[in-house]
Amino acid sequence: MTDCKLGTLYGVSLGPGDPELITRRAWNLLSGKAHWTYPVRKKNSDSYALNIVLRGGFNLPEAHTPLHFPMTHDSAILAQYWLQAAKTVLTRLQQGEDVLFLVEGDASTYSTFGHLQRTLRALQADIPVEVTPGVSSFHAAAALCGEPLADVDDTIAIIPAGYGIEQIERLLLDFDTLVLLKVKPLLDDVIDLLRRLDLLQQACFLEKAGAPEERMVRDIASLYGQKVNYLSLLIVKNPHRQRAAMQRGCRKKPETNNE
Repeated sequence: MTDCKLGTLYGVSLGPGDPELITRRAWNLLSGKAHWTYPVRKKNSDSYALNIVLRGGFNLPEAHTPLHFPMTHDSAILAQYWLQAAKTVLTRLQQGEDVLFLVEGDASTYSTFGHLQRTLRALQADIPVEVTPGVSSFHAAAALCGEPLADVDDTIAIIPAGYGIEQIERLLLDFDTLVLLKVKPLLDDVIDLLRRLDLLQQACFLEKAGAPEERMVRDIASLYGQKVNYLSLLIVKNPHRQRAAMQRGCRKKPETNNE
């Protein structure tokens, strides 16, 4: 054992792609002397998170380590890579080094950082962790689309599109705004659904929001059969949905039958 003070793990949120959306707190951490880590899909591949920082004018420090997180839904395989990444980070922290984990978007929203943090804490529970919040992709997308995500008492649901078409249709009836993340695998099916519900004109598509390759599409039907990037989302408004009446500024609760 060592008496060396433990380093802190920082989940550094960088925003969706535009370096100007990096927060002042994240910028200060990046300007320090901490060890950088960042996710890659395979060895020697580029890191989207790292690219945001480099486009912001930072140079890659000598103290940096890519962490491999493959694109798979196999939980057993992923657990092995999370464990290896956590052990790599833990070694640095136990030596008293602070470690930054670079995250596109926000570290608390559908992020690999959550898996890394839990695995690391399972290895050593007293590891200090700080999460730096950031601009999420759907907030950036709403700004680019020029429409608010919600007004007054509007409701919002945010889900990965992989939850399925039946779930998406149900949520469109229950929420005023539906944000569908990682829409690529089901895009054609979603377009068919929106056409059936007469909501094609109420949707906005964003691909790699904030990045140099950013693309916004209003004519959603034109995307049918087209390949889109993994980092794509849809914001759908449903002005047709039935809403409860207002009572003293609040929506009435639905009546229940207690008989």
